[in-house]
Amino acid sequence: MAGEIDTIRALLKDKPRPTTYAERRERINAIGAAYPPPADIPRTPCDAGGVPGEWSLAPGSDAGRVLLYFHGGGYCSGSIISHRGMVTEAGRAAGMRTLAVEYSLAPEHPFPAGLEDALAAYGFLRQQGYAPAQIAIGGDSAGGGLTLATLIRLREAGEAMPGAAWLISPWVDLEMTGGTITSKAPVDPLISEGYLRELAGAYIGGGNARNPLISPLHADLSGLPPVLVQVGSAEELLDEAVWITGRLGAADVKVTLEVWPHMIHAWPLWNTVLADGRAALASAGAFMRRHLAGA
Repeated sequence: MAGEIDTIRALLKDKPRPTTYAERRERINAIGAAYPPPADIPRTPCDAGGVPGEWSLAPGSDAGRVLLYFHGGGYCSGSIISHRGMVTEAGRAAGMRTLAVEYSLAPEHPFPAGLEDALAAYGFLRQQGYAPAQIAIGGDSAGGGLTLATLIRLREAGEAMPGAAWLISPWVDLEMTGGTITSKAPVDPLISEGYLRELAGAYIGGGNARNPLISPLHADLSGLPPVLVQVGSAEELLDEAVWITGRLGAADVKVTLEVWPHMIHAWPLWNTVLADGRAALASAGAFMRRHLAGA
C-alpha cells in the first residue's frame, strides 16, 4: 500500500547513508534486526560446504524441499541477520525449509569469491540428499544476480537444474545502463547510482562488468528453470528486471514478471509492517510450490 511504503521511505531517508563498508554492514543488519523474525520458526546455524548458513523450518512446512537464499547488499554488505525476517517468512509462504547463506563480501573478497561460495552451498544441499527438483534458489538485488550466475555455472557444468528460481529486485547489469537508475532516483531511497557504481567497482575488482557471471543480463540464459521476477515500480532497477525477463523469455525460459505498484527496492524486507511485502512473499511461495517436486 502506498501509505505503508511511504512510511518506510521516510524512515530510510531520515537516516544518512553510511560511507564505510563497516558502517554499511552495521546499518543493513540494524534494518533487519528492527523487525525480529517470527518466534514460531526455529533456526539452526550450519556449515554449508564451508560457508556460514542458517536453516529455518516453519511449522507444517516440508523439510524435503528447500529454498537456498542469497541476500542482497550490493555484494559488499548484507547477512543472514539482515534478511532473516524475510527468508523465514518466505519459507513459510512456500511451505518448505530454507537455507540462508553468508557468502564472502567485497571488497575484501571480490568476484568470483561470492559465486564460489554460492556453488559450495548448492553442493552442500546436494550432499544432504536434496535432488535438484526439490531445490529453489532465490535472492534479492545482488543476491538475484548471484542466483542467475549460480544457475549459469550449474548449467555449464552439466548439472541438473533446480526446480525454480526467484529474483527480487535483481541487480543484473553492473554497467547500470537502465534509464530508471536516474528516473526513479527521487522515489527509491534505498539505493543510488553513485552508491551502486562504488559497489560494482568493489565487486568486479580488475574484471569486466560485461562478464556474464557478473552481469547476467549479457549471459546465455537458455536451459534455466522457471523464474519468477518481482520488482517495484518505484525502484531504480526496474529497467533491469524488465530486461532480464525479456532475455529469459527470448531464451525459452518459463518466466513470470511481477511489477508491484509504488514499491521500492527489495520491499519484502519490510514484510512485517508492509502488506505488499507479505503479498509478494505469498506470491513467490505459491510459485515455488507449483514448480518444485513433491509440492
